[in-house]
Amino acid sequence: MDSLIDAETLKKALSEGGDIFVLDASSHLPDAERDARAEFADAHIPGARFLDLGSFFDVTSSVPKAVPSAEQFAQRMGSLGIGSETSVVLYDDSIIKPAFRAWFIMQLYGLEASVLDGGLAAWKQSGGALESGMPETSRRDFPVPEQGAKVRSKAEMLANIDSEAEQVIDARDAARFAGTAPPDAHGLPSGHIPGSRNLFFRDLLNEDGTFRSREELARAFREAGIDPDGPVVTTCGSGVTASILLFALHLLGNDDAKLYDGSWLEWASDPGTPRETSAAA
Repeated sequence: MDSLIDAETLKKALSEGGDIFVLDASSHLPDAERDARAEFADAHIPGARFLDLGSFFDVTSSVPKAVPSAEQFAQRMGSLGIGSETSVVLYDDSIIKPAFRAWFIMQLYGLEASVLDGGLAAWKQSGGALESGMPETSRRDFPVPEQGAKVRSKAEMLANIDSEAEQVIDARDAARFAGTAPPDAHGLPSGHIPGSRNLFFRDLLNEDGTFRSREELARAFREAGIDPDGPVVTTCGSGVTASILLFALHLLGNDDAKLYDGSWLEWASDPGTPRETSAAA
């Protein structure tokens, strides 16, 4: 199955059966005042399970909202009834498109995953059925996987400022990148990592939330000053929308791009890190 699928493809796959699981990866910003779990219980794609992405991070890490450890990943997948050979389809119903963060985590640990283009809205638009309630799950054994080398640390990002070995691109909006936006919900000032470029994640999407064409994606990266075929690290506020840039690069054939998982939440919390507050070049 392709990594990006439409609603009709998902309907066909579900009708054919097989070891395929649909996961709702919805999560929301605090100021959205939305409860992802309650909304899932109210209406979701039939047979879907709730990933609870908002709790799917490594609480033992010093990195805020770090990707889950290999042990945590195996435990969560097993608790959802997912096996290591299962095909997973992810979707969400959120403006920050967290299904792509979930996709990145799956990629990190070698689990095949696709994303429903346009999320729950596209499913509804296609006339797809919905069901309510919290489904019961049967635990499966999921072996603890190896973590792929797709995450960059703060130390590596600091070193990259001088080496410029990897292009750095920030998925936040222009005001936050340029430093003209007010402090965020964590009280952190806006700005960006020195030398990084800016490509707002929503500029990769159509108005209905589906991805733009490959040609448009490639043009957007190049206009932002990024060679989409070269070494790239993506960043954002906390590692969520940066994953949308990673997925876009994947669609363009670049599977070597990395994520700065700590992103601005970690970077700006450290008074010793350098910051820039100019607009994108």
